[in-house]
Amino acid sequence: MSGTSESIKPEVRALRPYSLRPDRAAIKLNQNENPWNAPREIIEESLRRWQQRAWSRYPDFVPRALCENLAQFSGWPADGIIAGNGSNELIQASLMVTIRPGSRVLINEPTFALYRQIVTILGGEIISVPLDSALGFDIPRLKNQIEKSRPDLLILCSPNNPTGCVFPREDLEDLIESFAGLVVVDEAYHEFSRQSVVPLLERHQNLVVLRTFSKAMGLAALRIGYLLAAPELTREIGKAVLPYNLNALSQIAGQVAVENYEARLQPLVELICAERDRLYEALKTINGLMPVQSQANFMVIRSTIEPRRIFTELLARDILVRDVSAYPLLADFFRVSVGTPDENNQLIAALKEICT
Repeated sequence: MSGTSESIKPEVRALRPYSLRPDRAAIKLNQNENPWNAPREIIEESLRRWQQRAWSRYPDFVPRALCENLAQFSGWPADGIIAGNGSNELIQASLMVTIRPGSRVLINEPTFALYRQIVTILGGEIISVPLDSALGFDIPRLKNQIEKSRPDLLILCSPNNPTGCVFPREDLEDLIESFAGLVVVDEAYHEFSRQSVVPLLERHQNLVVLRTFSKAMGLAALRIGYLLAAPELTREIGKAVLPYNLNALSQIAGQVAVENYEARLQPLVELICAERDRLYEALKTINGLMPVQSQANFMVIRSTIEPRRIFTELLARDILVRDVSAYPLLADFFRVSVGTPDENNQLIAALKEICT
């Protein structure tokens, strides 16, 4: 085993792995998932089409049928779309073709931890700008940092994970116009905010938009994501995507979900948004809790009780939430995903009991 440690880059050895505790509970509110399973019609039609193909044959090398469906769904041409094994694969591919040793990447913090991890592994340098005191985007400070550090790439998560804040589209367009590098906007939760930056793609060749089927679409188990950008960009980013990256069942289910989004999935999104707003109002009334308004399907909550104790007490009641107190700026916070009405009622009742 001698020499094994010397083979690993020191920057990688210094990283904490991106991981999740293996806790389980009957009420699972820790991963920003859709609390409802995919509708029966989508599951049954996906399986019907799946049963008509041979398991011994590879899936389509490029999932063109899915990309055509996504083009109609998103309003962006199919040759500017890449489908991937979750949006995480497409984050990695985008960074692999742009980051070289010494490249500077600007992010906000707190945000999705995977950005920092991949950039560091690729030899890039992360420059971070904290959110403001209300856990929103600090746009003046972000612009000042761009002027000061001249980063090569900017990554924005909007709505931001884990805080749920949204970057205003007008401010983003001003930023893109003055920024020479690539701007990657992660829209994993855009359906819950009812807004998107996709209309900016036509005017800005340096914009990349990432989306997923894991949240609003309710297909987290199948790992489907997609990227939208200028066709010239997708041709280059596609070089970092592995062959046959999206299995046949996922390709089929993605098509069926897009075809049925308006009739079967959008009503669930609207219900989640209504539950999010109800949950926020209810949590505001609990002594010692200060929820932060969110435009995603989750929210962070400041607590006068130590977040680890909140996590443990809820888990003892068979409710699993996310302790985010190790994130920058969030030492006093935990995060909850929006559940079904009954799950949210049980969460509210448990927190009232804990905070009494």
